[in-house]
Amino acid sequence: MDDAQLEIIMPLIMYGGEAKSNAIEAIAAAKLGDFDKAQEKLDAAGKAIVEAHHGQTDLLTKAANGEEVPLNIYMVHAQDHLMTGIAFVDLAKEIVELYKVIN
Repeated sequence: MDDAQLEIIMPLIMYGGEAKSNAIEAIAAAKLGDFDKAQEKLDAAGKAIVEAHHGQTDLLTKAANGEEVPLNIYMVHAQDHLMTGIAFVDLAKEIVELYKVIN
């Protein structure tokens, strides 16, 4: 794997993890009734997902243009982080809304 591939893969891992962390923090804030902070964390999580999607779009564009996009454990790990982050953000949005109803 070369440096160019790492420059695409690492942001997927970083931003996917950041999104997940912010989603967890949003749930924790909602649990305490701090819905402003929960929304702030959900917004930050959404921004992280957008940043991760930029890297993913780069990879898809390269593949669509016929460039070889090698599959390796780093790529699998990066995609796993991104998809987990997306799932956590989606669930966190619902959980925050449930806490609003409960409170």
